[in-house]
Amino acid sequence: MPNSIRELPQEQRPYEKCLQKGASSLTDSELLAVILKTGTTGCNSIDLAAEILRTTEQSSYPGLAGILHLSVKDLMTIHGIGPVKAVQLKCIGELSKRIATSVAKTQLCLSQPQTIARYYMEQLRHEETERILCMMMDTHMHLLGESVLSSGTVNASLITPREVFIEALRYHAVNLILVHNHPSGSPVPSSDDLMITEKIYYAGEMIGIHLTDHIIIGDQKYISFREQGIFKGYQDHSAV
Repeated sequence: MPNSIRELPQEQRPYEKCLQKGASSLTDSELLAVILKTGTTGCNSIDLAAEILRTTEQSSYPGLAGILHLSVKDLMTIHGIGPVKAVQLKCIGELSKRIATSVAKTQLCLSQPQTIARYYMEQLRHEETERILCMMMDTHMHLLGESVLSSGTVNASLITPREVFIEALRYHAVNLILVHNHPSGSPVPSSDDLMITEKIYYAGEMIGIHLTDHIIIGDQKYISFREQGIFKGYQDHSAV
């Protein structure tokens, strides 16, 4: 690969290629090269971009998504990446998350778990520890607010019904949805997930604040307790 982008044929230069064929025609390395603008001595921006992607291959999140999991300090260990380029890359990653969340927000429907999962997916699927959020609604399922109840360890994030209902009462909510992530990427509920959800459900029924769903976010996957029929099991048990 030439040491300078200018040494490449014009149709292979990322800027020119984007102008002629659109951004979608660029490879991952070429997209990063446009953002980086310049390389370093003996290494053009495309080569530097390829080195960044090779670095992410060593992580649990290979490819472009891996940039979200590299700290500024991690990025600066790559030859040719200083503080300015490292910050640019982190900001591009954050911008992509916010764009995805903004698009999902326009489709958010609190009675449709898939739209809730889509809304929180980019916010939560890259987290390396568990976070539990509570969405609080009125009687008509209008969102009153959301609150982060817990940011836990890589394996578990424990909450109590008391924490949940302190927030619910503060917002005068009558309906709740819990949302949390699994850093492992699998949304399958653990025994702790099932146990705490059941406790919160029954405690809420006693005071007139209804837990209408618990959605677990994995890596591009989710599980809704309501869709899985878990909540119906609680209701059937209450009727016995």
